[in-house]
Formats: sequence, structure tokens, C-alpha cells
Amino acid sequence: MTSVKEFRVVEPATAAELGRGRFAFTDAYSVFDWGRMPDAIPRKGASLCVMGAFNFERLADAGIATHYRGVVDPAAVESGADPEDAVVPLAEADAPPTEMAIELTQVPDLPYRGPESGYDYDTFHEEGGANYLVPLEVVFRNTVPVGSSLRRRRDPSDFDLPFEEWPAESVDLPEPVVEFSTKYEEQDRYLSREEADRIAGRADVDALADLARDVNRVVTDRAEEAGFVHEDGKIECLYVDGELRVADVVGTFDENRFSYDGQQVSKEVVRQWYKRADPEWVEAVGEAKSVVADRDTADWRELCDEEPIDLPEDVLETISAMYAAGANAYTGSEWFDAPPVDEAIAAVRSLDG
Repeated sequence: MTSVKEFRVVEPATAAELGRGRFAFTDAYSVFDWGRMPDAIPRKGASLCVMGAFNFERLADAGIATHYRGVVDPAAVESGADPEDAVVPLAEADAPPTEMAIELTQVPDLPYRGPESGYDYDTFHEEGGANYLVPLEVVFRNTVPVGSSLRRRRDPSDFDLPFEEWPAESVDLPEPVVEFSTKYEEQDRYLSREEADRIAGRADVDALADLARDVNRVVTDRAEEAGFVHEDGKIECLYVDGELRVADVVGTFDENRFSYDGQQVSKEVVRQWYKRADPEWVEAVGEAKSVVADRDTADWRELCDEEPIDLPEDVLETISAMYAAGANAYTGSEWFDAPPVDEAIAAVRSLDG
């Protein structure tokens, strides 16, 4: 199980063949790599499933290979159908789906050998062979919004921008930037191209970067059509017999950062709320992450003495409407009973006040 969506295996993958499975999207959420937070955001899971399916089908139309098989029609399941017999294209679902059917690849264990030796990627790839989930996240950035980790790691001069310090507003990049970060380590870290190439195994790191740019183009084009700005996002990939396919989920308000009329429309809204309302927990998370490298454990959460507070009811309602109204606007279909996107975004903006 991941932190916010459940993983259901129908037929496991083997060294020779892909398997079949499903993602079940829940209303749980996670910020700052914490895992499941103490409460849930209504309609979030269905919103993410709808957006992810919509984007996977657009990628297919663009000739980009993915692991997507369709969505599970909730009306058919409610009528007694087996979920595997209820897999349909998004447009054929009779209600907002919460399950997505996918192909499965092998996901070997990634052993942790302690602070001196780190993670054993050689063993990971020995077990994965020619059919495995690449243990990287490939990040693409079109802008550098407030809150982006890029501001802490890179200077504006690295991108030929005409200022020395990052301004307190979103910055457009001249060209999309692609970076690589770890996927299965307890604490995500950004990698040099050389280290990413080693961790990728048989998968070619340049091909991964090209695939990320292709996905970015498809999502960015749709965002512009729907009135959004696509700021950044990531892909994960499976490698099977020499071919890369886009995996996990693409182009949702959790996987990517979007804005609408200058307002963030993504999980970043929740991150920023916690920074304002629960700074003690956010600071404790940062401190735990900073000291874990010197310990025998890879799990920084064991070192965190604070617990996050719940989102207040009015904040939950506002963020729920953001997900639902945003999914309606992005897909161009009224999947959810939600306010117009302009109204929902105005309510999100009021959270800053």
C-alpha cells in the first residue's frame, strides 16, 4: 500500500511477463513525505483517479506507452460485476471512478545496508532483471513556484535568469528542466545525472528524460486549454524488455503542480497551510530528516517527536471543492457536484488570509 492509494494485485508480474493490478484511490493525503495524515479530504481520491485516467488516455493518443488499462466502472461493480470485468475507458464510466486498472511489473526489495553503505541497488537490479519498476522519479519543471525545492538547490543564474535571488513569486523557466530523484529510499534526494544512470539499471537515463519531456508537453497543452498553468510534475516508469512505459499516475493535483489565475491548485495548498498553522510539526519533520543520515535507521519518522494536527472542517471543505472543481475543469466534464472552478479557487485563495 502506498500512502494515499491502495495497490491491488490481480495477477503478479514475473521475470518474463507483466502482471495485472489496480490502484484504489483513497481520500487520504500526505505532505512532507509523512505518509497518511490523520484525516481525509472528501472526493480527493475520485478526483485524482479521473484526472489520471484522462491524462493516460491523452498520452495513448500521443503514442506514449503507459501501464494504464482503464478505470473500474463503479456502477457495474455495484450491480455485481467483478472489478476486472468492469474495466472501461474513462468516458464509459457511469460515475466518478476510484479504481484504475494497470499493468504490473516487478518491484524488488531495495536493501538498506546502513549509513556507511547506503542502499543496495545492485541487488535490486539483479532481482529485477529486464522487467522492473525503475527506482527513480523523473521530475520536470516549467516554472519555479514559491515552495519549490529547486530554490534551495539551484541559483537563478543556472538557468540564465536575469536576477541573482529567487523572487517571492513564480518564475517561468526558459526551457523545461528535468531532474532525477530517488523513489524507494526513506528520504527522497535529488541525484546527479551520473548517479541517476547507475540507479536506473538497464533503463537509459537520457531516454527517461526524453519521455518526461514528452509527458510534460501533453499535460502542459491540456492545462493551457483548460485555463491552468502546469508548473511542474514527475513521472515514474517501468522497464520491460528494452521498452520504457509511463507508470504510477500522471498529471493530477498530487503528482503535479498547477495554478489557476495565479493561485496554486495542487497539494502545495495543503503544504503551505501546514507551514502556517502547524510550524512546530513542519520544523520537527525537517530536523528529523536532517539527522537521520547519521543513524542506523533509514526511517526519519522514528526521530520526529511531533504529530501533525487535523485540518479544520472548513479547510477540508475548501480543499475538497478545489480537487473536485479542478478535475471538472481540467477534464471538461462535470464528474462532480462542485462549484465553478473560479469560485472554488477564490475560496482556496482566502485560506492565505
